[in-house]
Amino acid sequence: QVQLVESGGGLVQTGGSLRLSCAASGRTFSNYDMGWFRQAPGKEREFVAVISWKGVTYYADSVKGRFTISRDNAKNTMNLQMNNLKPEDTAAYYCATYRLSYTRVVATTPKGYDYWGQGTQVTVSS
Repeated sequence: QVQLVESGGGLVQTGGSLRLSCAASGRTFSNYDMGWFRQAPGKEREFVAVISWKGVTYYADSVKGRFTISRDNAKNTMNLQMNNLKPEDTAAYYCATYRLSYTRVVATTPKGYDYWGQGTQVTVSS
């Protein structure tokens, strides 16, 4: 059974930093793209960052230069280092793994990601 568990969310002031982690089990995650998405109240779930099975990273324009995604395949974990946080970063953050292994094209929309964590709340105060 595939499981993803996020941790590391919390309340931080504008300009602060947080590090989110995603612990994965039940699949050989080194073969799959893994991503972070977020959802604010009343809004659709949106792409934040993805790291491919090859280790190539992609970011939403809104977080580029501030967030860094990484993965440790030996530990089956993925992290999201978030710096210079802004109030508009406030959302529930979800980690997810893509449904296909060894992809040639990385997906940056929620569609196609088949396993999701329960989410961790990030709140940035102004």
